[in-house]
Amino acid sequence: MTNLILKLFVKNHTDTKNAKVREQVGKVASVVGIVVNLVLSLCKIAVGTLFGLISVMADGFNNLTDCGSNIVSLISFKLASRPADKEHPYGHARIEYVASMIVGFIVMLLAFELGMESVNKIVDLVNGNSTQVTFEVITVVVLGISILGKLWFYFFNSKLAKTYNAELLKATASDSLSDVFATTAVLVSVVISPITGFNTDGIMGIVVAVLIAIAGVGILRDTLNHLLGASPTEELIKSIEERIRCFDGVLGIHDLHVHNYGPNKFYASVHVEVDSAVDVMESHDMIDEIERDFANNTDIMLVIHLDPIVIGDPELDTYRQEILAIVQQLDKAFDIHDFRMVKGPTHTNLIFDVAVSYDTKLTSTQIVEHIQQQISLEHPNVYVVPTVERKLS
Repeated sequence: MTNLILKLFVKNHTDTKNAKVREQVGKVASVVGIVVNLVLSLCKIAVGTLFGLISVMADGFNNLTDCGSNIVSLISFKLASRPADKEHPYGHARIEYVASMIVGFIVMLLAFELGMESVNKIVDLVNGNSTQVTFEVITVVVLGISILGKLWFYFFNSKLAKTYNAELLKATASDSLSDVFATTAVLVSVVISPITGFNTDGIMGIVVAVLIAIAGVGILRDTLNHLLGASPTEELIKSIEERIRCFDGVLGIHDLHVHNYGPNKFYASVHVEVDSAVDVMESHDMIDEIERDFANNTDIMLVIHLDPIVIGDPELDTYRQEILAIVQQLDKAFDIHDFRMVKGPTHTNLIFDVAVSYDTKLTSTQIVEHIQQQISLEHPNVYVVPTVERKLS
């Protein structure tokens, strides 16, 4: 069904990296959501009102809120596709994250209101003011169709979110799955209450509210991570490094920084080490070639800093290997780069950067002291001048 909808309404839907295609996919998904949620909400509100079932009515209003979220999504996909301008030189793609946050707040608000209504229902039950729930086939049919419809909508949005890297559709899918659990809880209440003679409507309403709140928290957490600058995935880092290393003349890579300005929109910078003996114009030409390759064939705008390093100097290479071994005594994942040697009449300075992982418990002072102590055992006239920095991988 998903592939059929894409073929009918999205031109060139297989071009998953195309901004226009992503915009059209987002619009189609939003329109489908508006139709599905509007129909389900009207049916549930009607049945809930007719038979006095607060949980069914609340579930209907939940779908109505989802319909509003789909409208927000529809608008955001249009705004996010706008090109960069003077005020927003990196484009408007992060609007998708803002829209996801709005969806999350709407979901949380709904959970709170539903919880309050359910508490009132439970209070009425305790005070003996609740009414007996009667079994109605139409109610079971409506809820059953809703569960199947929302389950399909979950898989529909999950597939689109993964294929087109759409955070907003991922949030919609998460909300849809919570709706499946919520409606299932309501269905259980509708079936069990007439059999047991105990009105579980308010209790199931609380269950629904909690499930909806959990989905809302998940949406807000994921969205905030993107807006605050979440780390790039290991797959993305690896793909960048492997692509750069494919070019002849690249001796090393370090100081990779990746910034996300929306789904499929990355800006990155990196230091690339080259042989200092090679003509600088030749090395510069290679750097330009790498940047063009990323601009033309990936979603990453890459800026490269050229780092010439001395190779083939036996003394320098020996010191480099010794320092690397000392650094990796602390952690095998640690690395060094920008290694230079400055010789003086009384001592030698070794200047370099130490790349450490973000989760290391060691302080910069502890790392520097360890390196100096170890190198002094073999070379008392050698001093280290390291700069400790964090690395992504």
